[in-house]
Amino acid sequence: MTDDVTKDSNGNILADGDSVTLIKDLKVKGSGGVTLKRGTMVKNIRLTGDPDEIEANVDKVRGLVLRVEFVKKA
Repeated sequence: MTDDVTKDSNGNILADGDSVTLIKDLKVKGSGGVTLKRGTMVKNIRLTGDPDEIEANVDKVRGLVLRVEFVKKA
């Protein structure tokens, strides 16, 4: 079951509580036009059951689910 390990875009293993940085500008759907800029630091992530997604809280958006292909470990 090694396929269930969550990895960032560079292949680094992510764990609960890690900090990650966005590598691309992301528009957040349903948030009134909030765009998260490249380089934004996201602290204290939580792993979901899906190895391709993480959950995080950002300044204006709570409970945000991010794809791991758009983040790198800080």
